[in-house]
Amino acid sequence: MTEQSTGNDVCIIIGASHGGVNLAFALRKEGWDGEIHLIDQDPNPPYHRPPLSKAHLISDDGLEKILLKAPKAYEDHNIQLHLGHTVTAIDHVHQLVNLEDGSSKHYDKLVLAVGARPIIPPIKGVDSAQHLYPMRTAEDANHIRSAFAQSESKRVVIIGGGYIGLETAASLKKLGGDVTVLEREERILARVTAPLMSEFFQTLHTQNGVAIHTGKNVVELRQNANGQEVVCSDGTLYPADVIVIGVGIRVNQELAQEAGLEIDNGISIDEQCKTSDANIYAIGDCTYHHNKHYNRMLRLESVQNAVDQAKTTARALTGKHTEYDALPWFWSDQYDVKLQMVGLSDGYDDIIKRDESEAGQHKFSTWYFKGEQLLAVDAVNNAKAYVVGTKLIANKKQASKTDIANSATDLKSLLG
Repeated sequence: MTEQSTGNDVCIIIGASHGGVNLAFALRKEGWDGEIHLIDQDPNPPYHRPPLSKAHLISDDGLEKILLKAPKAYEDHNIQLHLGHTVTAIDHVHQLVNLEDGSSKHYDKLVLAVGARPIIPPIKGVDSAQHLYPMRTAEDANHIRSAFAQSESKRVVIIGGGYIGLETAASLKKLGGDVTVLEREERILARVTAPLMSEFFQTLHTQNGVAIHTGKNVVELRQNANGQEVVCSDGTLYPADVIVIGVGIRVNQELAQEAGLEIDNGISIDEQCKTSDANIYAIGDCTYHHNKHYNRMLRLESVQNAVDQAKTTARALTGKHTEYDALPWFWSDQYDVKLQMVGLSDGYDDIIKRDESEAGQHKFSTWYFKGEQLLAVDAVNNAKAYVVGTKLIANKKQASKTDIANSATDLKSLLG
């Protein structure tokens, strides 16, 4: 158990996205009465990230519509924001963080909410390509929207068929774009879901006018008389006014590594989100942690994980007994489809589809089993399936596969 803080204690949080901001306010709620400093290299007030590839991308609204907290809330809770600043090193011996301007700040407790950054693959010509952006920050979204608006033919090539790439494709299609998605694997979403769901989303995008090509390995970006084109290893060419890269992320673990913290597929933490240094904690996308439900180590890229770990850390830092024990969940919005996912389907050996679609409206769920154990549920426009699945998985309760598959069976009856 962590000792109770005093009014003189200083907590520095590096990273002011979902995890960092939620931690700062949770600390106040739990009774931390010392200083709280939030440091982030993004100059913008902290904002929600999920809308960047969705509503924010297709809207003219400014960041004020998606702020995590109103600016006055930080003042009211005596949380000091240091935006547009980069931490260059952690001196764990003297408990200091060093900033790019040469200054240092002392901490009693330090929390790394440093997240991750987009992978920009070493494609020939990537450094000289025009209007090429990842989709990670508000600045990225603004660049994409601006470049798209200024282009005449609205040709967009998205490299990567994961959720970020597909959400961006759906948004730019709504704006009238000529959108192509290039995926290196043999199916989109290959690393995160079953073939059944990959097929559904490929069909959904195709019906909405997005061209999806799988098995495409991009090898070059080059200029031509009409602009630029994306070249694949099979010789196919795709003209592009805007290129969006969405092939994955790389954990921002360098600060932790240089400070001597234990690293293993991210920053290693215990059940209280404490690193190998007793005074340093870590939360969010950057952490490698044990999941009690699945009894294995995980690194999760989700808002939910960041927020739940923030709550755990706030309790730990204020001397309360606590252990991180949350069931993973995720979501994605594309066109008129809301996908809600709970649990982790890795290792499934059986999949049950429950179709409750109505005229003109997709509504179904897929249930992933390993033997008789329910591992995960993907629910498309079906909040009830998501809620029931969550309760079944959390309680490790067995459910009849026959009843799940029968759309006439009331799902709530599975809860007993």
